[in-house]
Amino acid sequence: MNFQNAEFEMAAGTAGQLPKATLPEIAFSGRSNVGKSSLLNRLVNRKALARTSATPGKTATINFYRLAACRFVDLPGYGYARVSKSEKNRWAELVNGYFTQERRLNLVLQLVDMRHKPTADDLQMIDFLQAGGYPFAIVCTKSDKLNKSETMAQMKLFTELFSGRGIAFYPFSAVKGSGLDEVKALIERSIEG
Repeated sequence: MNFQNAEFEMAAGTAGQLPKATLPEIAFSGRSNVGKSSLLNRLVNRKALARTSATPGKTATINFYRLAACRFVDLPGYGYARVSKSEKNRWAELVNGYFTQERRLNLVLQLVDMRHKPTADDLQMIDFLQAGGYPFAIVCTKSDKLNKSETMAQMKLFTELFSGRGIAFYPFSAVKGSGLDEVKALIERSIEG
């Protein structure tokens, strides 16, 4: 699959603006500033297809990127405190609208920061995905920020948290590109079905 032919297709700010699901979709979910845009950019080998920011809470829409075989769907980040309650509610309605529509959702990549224990919001989203029967895997971002002993400790933690529940997880670094081939293979398998 050619990941480099991705193009920005559209941004939806309300559930009513979501496009028809004409292609298989790969959704990217995670808290604000976890690295969704960095993962998207690394997958398509571009620096700025998806906008990245050091300021959490910048993605306030669902952004669709079209590839020949599928769409990448960048969901708004959750868990950022410096956004008004009404804006948080709008984001929640938007994301809920996405998941409750008939979509061709082949895979959700649920991103968590490998440096930390998953947050309550992360675990709530993982429970939602598992309870809803959505196909998903966890991508542990920012793995390059850990030394060897920290990496081993976090791998043990994630194994204890997820392996017993049958949830796969993949360490990833947007900086070094480690884990990129595994994530690409996961996406390709989900589309080939």
